Amino acid sequence: MKKRNERTEKRWIVKSDSTPETEAAVLAISSALSVSKTLARLLVCRGYRTPDAARAFIRMESELLCDPFLLADIEPAIARIRRALEREERIVIYGDYDVDGVTAVSTLYLYLSSHGGNVGYYIPNRAGEGYGVSAAAIDRLHAEGASLIVTVDTGITAAEEVAYAKTIGVDVVVTDHHECRSALPAAVAVVNPHRPDCPYPFKELAGVGVVFKLICALEERLTGDSRRECVARLCRKYADLVAIGTIADVMPIKGENRLIVSYGLGIMEKSRRLGVSALISAAQGQADGAKSRYRTEPKITSGYIGYTLAPRLNAAGRLRSAEVAVELFLATDPARAREIAEELCEANRERQIEENRITTAAFEKIEAEHDFENDPVIVLSDDTWHHGVIGIVSSRVTERYGLPSILVSFEGCEGEHKGEDVGKGSGRSVKGLNLVDALLASEDTLLKYGGHELAAGLSVSRQMLPAFRKKINDYARTHLSEEALIPTLEADLSISLGELDMDLASELRSCLEPYGAENPLPVFALFSVTLEEIVPVSGGKHTRFVLSDGINHLTAMYFSHETASLDLYPGEVVDLLFSLDINEWGGKRSVQLTVKDVRHAERQREEDRLADARFREILAGGDFEAGENVVPNRDDFAAVYTVIRRMVRSGTDTVCARSMHSQLYAAGHPIGKIKLKLIFSIFQEMNILGIEEVSPDSYLFRLKFSTTKTDLEKSNILHQLRQREKRR
Repeated sequence: MKKRNERTEKRWIVKSDSTPETEAAVLAISSALSVSKTLARLLVCRGYRTPDAARAFIRMESELLCDPFLLADIEPAIARIRRALEREERIVIYGDYDVDGVTAVSTLYLYLSSHGGNVGYYIPNRAGEGYGVSAAAIDRLHAEGASLIVTVDTGITAAEEVAYAKTIGVDVVVTDHHECRSALPAAVAVVNPHRPDCPYPFKELAGVGVVFKLICALEERLTGDSRRECVARLCRKYADLVAIGTIADVMPIKGENRLIVSYGLGIMEKSRRLGVSALISAAQGQADGAKSRYRTEPKITSGYIGYTLAPRLNAAGRLRSAEVAVELFLATDPARAREIAEELCEANRERQIEENRITTAAFEKIEAEHDFENDPVIVLSDDTWHHGVIGIVSSRVTERYGLPSILVSFEGCEGEHKGEDVGKGSGRSVKGLNLVDALLASEDTLLKYGGHELAAGLSVSRQMLPAFRKKINDYARTHLSEEALIPTLEADLSISLGELDMDLASELRSCLEPYGAENPLPVFALFSVTLEEIVPVSGGKHTRFVLSDGINHLTAMYFSHETASLDLYPGEVVDLLFSLDINEWGGKRSVQLTVKDVRHAERQREEDRLADARFREILAGGDFEAGENVVPNRDDFAAVYTVIRRMVRSGTDTVCARSMHSQLYAAGHPIGKIKLKLIFSIFQEMNILGIEEVSPDSYLFRLKFSTTKTDLEKSNILHQLRQREKRR
């Protein structure tokens, strides 16, 4: 059994190509639209190959809001809701506990309330109840007077629960966007663009997007206004919530999603919902620190939603109750909104601590237990992992190992292990393996499951977990290719350091936002640049690079990568994959590169290979030119010994030659790699230091203390080197 995944280096793919046809398209777009050739090249790479196509994309002229009445079952859905409004029936919105579910609940609640509805909402507790609709919750809602339940972002797999609701006199309207099973719930209506019989042309709506289409249709029926008037009115009221949910659920930002998200982001830039404003303020205070002089107002982008707001909103459902996040969106009292926002930020801090704890434990389990040789799906379980955090950890596992992963938590199953203990699981997949299809093939080992192609949830009993692990791996072995298991990163195009300026960063932001799935933040490849500086940030958790091509200099941030683990040193030549950002701090704006991956440049690797081969050739007696500067002098010996002694005394006794070369360079005594290795050989020959090559290019040093001074002039290696140097 292999104990660890040996596929450490990722494959890079640069998608753009340079042909006479593409270059002609780039020039045409750049000229017609008055944009940079870099942006034009990016647009061509993404399939917009004519000025008209590029213009339509930038201006969103081709994006249309589809007719909501094309959704299957939309008529019976709005008819039943309308009847409930007219009869003042108790309507309960039953949602999921993620951001998509929370925004869907909030949107429908606000809309129905604005029309006088007797409306409430219910979101199951992730830890106590788990995902989806349950009979126990239906009983509770029925006892409280509900006669109509409208599910949002959930319900498509709740066939048994919907049937049960009908037997006790509760009607159910299902609205969802998750993949359907062969048999739909027998509800009053099932509104889901993924229904096989649904003619709706845009299938990639989020759960909150389906709710938005539902209320657009309902608004037409209730008011009699034109579709354009209804859509415009509802966008002004709810597009911010639709944008937040769509971005957080990583839905494709194309088609009508792109249009609604763009409008929603614009709303948040101008006039924010009270709860959203409070959360932004709390997040800024957390990021800046209470005593910071600078409180820069953030630019509201899809990235800001996805990386700053969404984790805080999700933290409520992960560690506490998602209904807290709904309360934030519904808040009308500023003091209460601030209180909830601070609570969400605190929950997010707790989530980060718990996530790091579980991640460390998961990596240890994987290295100790997983059979990389035979099992393409990592399946882990534990009794102490928090249900609400395992999904994030699963993402980190899949990112690190390039394999699908499923983490199962039996948290709450106290006492002696029992076969009937129920574990809640969360999984993430890679391109090439549809996780829902894999779970479908394993459903006889599961209690419940549902989700998307790349992310899903499940419930499984302890006694069936081994059978599930075997079955899903059997499925993956026949459906997942070897190529799909190679971690792959894609870049849109390669670029030079000199092209990366504020004009380009601003142009990308103004023309391509909003970013998201299928319209991602552009990723560029930068080849053969020098690392001038490598600086630890936040105690070494992050790393800052200063890059140079000999003329231009730029800063790049490598977040969540510890400096000590990178095996990179100042002066080395590297390739990078990165996105281009605008860093706004202290009232100043600057260009910043955010690194996705970094590796030694092929030029650097070739130089290292040649230097190593040349060292061995010279040590074996080969000739060399005086200009190669390989013969060390007394100052060289002293400089190297001083650095080694300082490292060993500080507790670092193993170091690679590249690191030593870098430290000498920084100390103002640059020594070539061939000369450095020759010095090591002479120290070893003269027994000045204990030196052992523990791996290629890596050495273990031991200081030796002597009362007598060693005469380096007695070194046979040094003598031979000087003799050969004289002959040249």
